[in-house]
Amino acid sequence: MKQKIYILGLLTTLFISLGAIFKVNHWPTAGHLLILGIFLLVFVFVPVALRNLYKAEGNRHNLPLYWATWLTCLVIFIGMLFKILHWPNAGIFLLIALPFPYIIFLPVFLIVTGKDKNFNIYNTVYVLFLLVAFSAVSLLLALSVSKEKIADSLSMPGNYNRIENTFGEMPANTMQSPVNQKVDEVIKIAGEYRTLILKIDGISDEDWNKDPKVLMTSDSWQLSMQKILEQSYSLLGGLKTGLSDLIMLLEKTPGYENLAKAAPGILDMEKNNSGNSYNWKNDIMIYGVQPWALTYIEGLETNLKLIKMADRGL
Repeated sequence: MKQKIYILGLLTTLFISLGAIFKVNHWPTAGHLLILGIFLLVFVFVPVALRNLYKAEGNRHNLPLYWATWLTCLVIFIGMLFKILHWPNAGIFLLIALPFPYIIFLPVFLIVTGKDKNFNIYNTVYVLFLLVAFSAVSLLLALSVSKEKIADSLSMPGNYNRIENTFGEMPANTMQSPVNQKVDEVIKIAGEYRTLILKIDGISDEDWNKDPKVLMTSDSWQLSMQKILEQSYSLLGGLKTGLSDLIMLLEKTPGYENLAKAAPGILDMEKNNSGNSYNWKNDIMIYGVQPWALTYIEGLETNLKLIKMADRGL
């Protein structure tokens, strides 16, 4: 039985290691390898190993500890998998996984082992060090983007700004269709939201348009998300409503059928469960994550102006 457990553990380690290597190098099937490896670890290897240990010890008093160990592994590794693969609600899973070992596993471990007079205190120290190491790994996953990568990503708003500058050189459209009016309304709200974010970060619109990487020189940009969420609640709600109304207007307006189909993907929106409005696909805007919220706003304005250009030909 032990030999089978060792082989199973080796296969599990192999799949997870290969998945990690593939993921780091952005090779195909990385996600499949990680999913398979985590599935084998949580639902096969850990239960089989704990069951074998339980049979070997034959101590029913340790049963709560085995269950706590398996539940902790389940929550931790599923949370990590969601974060690594960028699945929805990964932040919520990590928020649960981070305190889970201290709230569930550690109390059960101390209660169960405290009844065993022959238990070695050093084992408790090892467990505590293991939990600290897990916390460090979880925090690194939560901060999984380096400052250099963030700076590189800020080149995108600069590209959007250059595209928008070319729009300003084109002749204005004198005909204001309902679609055109709605686009202008949403662009205005998006601009106000961007200006508010930059103001909280101590950056002017002019400096931002000149070089978006100026955000990295601000000491407050990593600490301002809560302020942004508090001060921009109505603007954010208005922006989402405006985008939803725009898509629905396109759907109802004859001649805009193809644009209406493409608009949700272009604007990063999806229909809600009721089917009567649209929400954002991801949580970048919901949680005010910087600098991607600013990047989204710049791209949104560019895409909206492209929709205005398409409106000229319809």
